[in-house]
Amino acid sequence: MRMIYIFLIGALFGMGIVVSGMGNPAKVVNFFDVAGTWDPSLIFVMGGALAVTLPGYRLVFGRGRPLFGSGFLLPLGRQIDRRLIAGSATFGVGWGIAGFCPGGALPVLGAFDASVWVFTGALVAGILTAHLLPRALGRRAAA
Repeated sequence: MRMIYIFLIGALFGMGIVVSGMGNPAKVVNFFDVAGTWDPSLIFVMGGALAVTLPGYRLVFGRGRPLFGSGFLLPLGRQIDRRLIAGSATFGVGWGIAGFCPGGALPVLGAFDASVWVFTGALVAGILTAHLLPRALGRRAAA
């Protein structure tokens, strides 16, 4: 039953991404192009997300624990360090160049557009590199 709920929530999120236009890289790039062909319509997507998220967080955290887990898994780190800034900058630059973020690309994989598959492959390679490279460098430094 838990997997069915996870699937339904993911499908709802994916439909929201597609319906809002965030799965269209041209629309996203035009949103960022404030000096050129600016398309402000994604502001309504962000406003809608905030309108749902703010009361939703209050409702969910007011329960004390998630419906399908023993506790919330929240990040504990509060430090803004070089790694966080570099990762955030890389994400933002990549989003501005490609017009995709992970949440926007994954629901569009079913369209079988080659650019989406290339983006997703690069995304997976970046995630693996971010996890494996520090370990490899740490082992080399320790040896």
